[in-house]
Amino acid sequence: MSLRSTVDGILPTTLSKRVRQLCWPVWSTEHHRLRAPFRALLPAMLTFVSLAIVQTIIRDRFVHPVREILELTGIAVILIGAVLLSARIIDRRPVSGFGLSFDRDWWRSFVVGGLVATAINGGALVVALGADWATFTGVMRGSGDLPFLPAMGIVFGYVAFAAAWEEFVLRGTMVKNIAEGSSGFVPQWMAVSLAVALSTIAFAFLHGAKVTHLSQYGYYLIAGLVLSGVYVLTGELALSIGFHVFYNFTLSAIFGLGHSQQTPELLAVDIVGPSRWIGEEGLLFVSFAVLGGLLLVAYILRRDGKIELDDRVTRYGRR
Repeated sequence: MSLRSTVDGILPTTLSKRVRQLCWPVWSTEHHRLRAPFRALLPAMLTFVSLAIVQTIIRDRFVHPVREILELTGIAVILIGAVLLSARIIDRRPVSGFGLSFDRDWWRSFVVGGLVATAINGGALVVALGADWATFTGVMRGSGDLPFLPAMGIVFGYVAFAAAWEEFVLRGTMVKNIAEGSSGFVPQWMAVSLAVALSTIAFAFLHGAKVTHLSQYGYYLIAGLVLSGVYVLTGELALSIGFHVFYNFTLSAIFGLGHSQQTPELLAVDIVGPSRWIGEEGLLFVSFAVLGGLLLVAYILRRDGKIELDDRVTRYGRR
């Protein structure tokens, strides 16, 4: 039973009409769901608060390595819950409508995104070593109390779920709903551009704790444009999730170039170069992030034979 029929059955006609008028800014009676701004923001807000609560409770009561395992489990449960809650209640669309089809083509694109991310981080390491901005110190370091492989497995799971969470709330729900909600008022390209811009700003703001100078936001703005760009060109989250997961994982855990992430390192290096070039938001990583975006666009062109906005980004498919 819809909200409208429920209200009509309980309240007199005049009063029920007034209630619908009051609900109009929040509720779409046509699609029987929340309006676009609420659909775009609620998953991010609810999951962010849930993650903060879970992390606070776990970090106050547990120590390494149990703490990390419990945090990983909490992130996984919250992410899966957010997808199901959004699909059934907030967005009222199938899970595939967020760009999570999980078919063979989806996984192929996920792998390509991961390979591109790994390649550009490997390139960054080669340049850093060649320019004497980093020195090689050993292999399989920093696993702490755990054996190296289990420690790497926990780190990968943590990074994977955290990156997938960001892609779901910032691209799958935010870009999707802003573009979908505004497409009826402005041309498609303008609706998508607005959605990408707002999502990219939100992405940069989410990483603001790492920023010590305003110019460093440029790195996160470029990364946000790359991740949002491949989403609106494909209508799927496969490339952006694959790229995001393996970029974060290989940068630190494989190639030892991480700054804020303290992880085990397959290849351990000491970073000794100027922060302008090889700091966490340095020009070296900015340049390779741009290269990664170009490689992803080249893959889309080769796969699809064209570069254009995917209609699924602005089209609503009911459950």
